[in-house]
Amino acid sequence: MRETQTNCFIGLDIGTATVRCVVGMAEPNSNGRLSIIGHGSAPNSGMRKGTVVHVDDVAEAIIKAVTEAERISGQSIRHATVNVNGSHVVGFNSKGVIAISAANREITPEDRLRVEEAATVVSLPANREIVQFFAKNYSLDGQQNIKDPVGMQGIRLEVDAHIVTAATPNLRNLAHALEKSEIEPVNYTVSSLASAEAVLSRQQKEAGTLILDIGAGTTNMIVVEDGEVQHVAVIPVGGINITNDLAIGLKTDLDVAEKVKLEHATLLPEPTKTTITVKHAKQALSFDFSDVVMITEARIEELLELVDKELVKIKRSRKLPGGVVLTGGTASLPGIAEFTRDKLQLPARVGHIQNVGGLVDTVEGTAYCTVVGLMMLDMLLLPSMSAPQASLAQSYVGLADKLLKRFKKRR
Repeated sequence: MRETQTNCFIGLDIGTATVRCVVGMAEPNSNGRLSIIGHGSAPNSGMRKGTVVHVDDVAEAIIKAVTEAERISGQSIRHATVNVNGSHVVGFNSKGVIAISAANREITPEDRLRVEEAATVVSLPANREIVQFFAKNYSLDGQQNIKDPVGMQGIRLEVDAHIVTAATPNLRNLAHALEKSEIEPVNYTVSSLASAEAVLSRQQKEAGTLILDIGAGTTNMIVVEDGEVQHVAVIPVGGINITNDLAIGLKTDLDVAEKVKLEHATLLPEPTKTTITVKHAKQALSFDFSDVVMITEARIEELLELVDKELVKIKRSRKLPGGVVLTGGTASLPGIAEFTRDKLQLPARVGHIQNVGGLVDTVEGTAYCTVVGLMMLDMLLLPSMSAPQASLAQSYVGLADKLLKRFKKRR
């Protein structure tokens, strides 16, 4: 008989090509450090570019991934922190203002929550929902760049926030797939925030860093500066686009193109290499290596141009001292860090999971950064967590519960 899910924290990454689930437990006397005790994955054929197009297929993939994680961990999984993906996910800036009416003018946690709620009172189309809220900084009677106003005294409290919204139909389809798989989503969050928690150091969060989570169907990006989320965006380009381009450019089947991508695609040209060979259906197929490199470079260059356009919007193009950290399955492409550095004119490196123990050696690939981050957020988003522990997640606590309840009522 499996143990009930009590002190476990679950991350569920519902990706375009693969569903991944990771189970973790807090290590004793480790100040919140998590130890991975189980994981599972399953192919997902029910999504296109991060959005659900076939509920039953997505539910089946979730069940398979969760069942494998249950088998390895010995835990019964009934709830998880889940990512929201797709180009329908959009972030924008907002401001909230309230007056402090207490006799001593001291800011309380309730006042902080009130001003954050004021920032969410925005005019949204009927088909959109707020899924995440990030308080960037507070102002009190003209004093700006306050990280936490609680305990300070003043009359007028303001907050500058970044709000992430998603299309209601897409959220409902995702919720329906989770319901069919009997998994309750305790938190919804964007994939890039999860990756940031898994791979960024405190110094990088303060200096200004861009996370690029390049998955199969989408690229999630998040800019973190001064320890706060500054910008969130989802670009509908990913590893599948490279496969499609190779199929067209090499005039071959998609299955062959996928093999070429996985075995030979690179952003590091090798002058001595002229042809490559892949085996498919008992045949050996040869292709010009320079064509593979050219096609791969063209698609990644297009993606990075779209990323730079997002950075231009927030005036951070070529202005992030922490550089770019690459995660996601496509981040394993050889030479991608150097290529990104040259195109974005920023320091760049491939991200690696930090501050996690247990079976971490089984989830070391860049494709697991998001799901491990979701597992970490499953713990960090608990209302009982303190600000130093919660890091980027803390600005989401409190208000998150109200927004999630609001979404469940509208379903």
